[in-house]
Amino acid sequence: MGKFGLVMEGGAMRGMFTAGVIDVFMENNINFDGAIGVSAGATFGCNLKSKQIGRAIRYNKRFCKDKRYCSVWSLIKTGDLYGADFCYSELPKKLDLYDYKTYAENPMEFYVVASDCETGKPICKELKTCDDNDLTWMRASASMPLVSKVVEIDGYKLLDGGMTSSIPLKLFEDLGYSKNIVILTQPRDFVKSENKTIWLMKILLKKYPKIVEAMANRHNVYNEEKAYAFEKEKSGEALVICPETELGISRTENNPDELQRVYEEGRRIALKKLDEVKKFFWNIT
Repeated sequence: MGKFGLVMEGGAMRGMFTAGVIDVFMENNINFDGAIGVSAGATFGCNLKSKQIGRAIRYNKRFCKDKRYCSVWSLIKTGDLYGADFCYSELPKKLDLYDYKTYAENPMEFYVVASDCETGKPICKELKTCDDNDLTWMRASASMPLVSKVVEIDGYKLLDGGMTSSIPLKLFEDLGYSKNIVILTQPRDFVKSENKTIWLMKILLKKYPKIVEAMANRHNVYNEEKAYAFEKEKSGEALVICPETELGISRTENNPDELQRVYEEGRRIALKKLDEVKKFFWNIT
């Protein structure tokens, strides 16, 4: 029998929707053999493996106005819009403690997707302990182009996983996950259009023509991945959970009320789909 999985799209602060969904899953003891996250789907989704209900919305509301977390100040001072040291060291180790012990002991596998700047291809990486090396991979997965430094780790030069695979359902199936819940942060009828900043990427990422090429084709890949998820849903191999309408939140939203609104929408949709989720995973009662 194949494994039961969870696939989490990114989308920066649209990820508050995903945070709401996975909190409902944890509250209702819905467990997975493994999960895979891209960008915000990785940084917020990792709380599923550490079993920390409410952590993602809590720290985001607490620090969303902190210039060390996300700001132009951080971009100028550190080279990253989302401050790397603050987000991946000070916050989880001092300010809102991440449960590394539970993460490591939880048998659920957790993967992130990052984009290889030199090949223009996605790389899927399992994070077993969430140690500093794993956290660097997580940071790479969420390093948005143009506002983040290229992350160098394990011989790779990496940026945001969404540049090459925003909805990595096929990647996860190739790892043996044959029945999957897919959390999207855009509504069913959303169609991604061509990126309007390619001209700037050609300048700032001129050392990495393959990743620029991937970004130029990103809208096509995204729309194909989304269509594939819905095909799998029709065949009974996937179940898609997504907003009913566009979430209408900025990628760098710093209004706590807006974060809470999108989080609550994720909870609402998850509760609405809960019986369907339980039926989908036949062994969950």
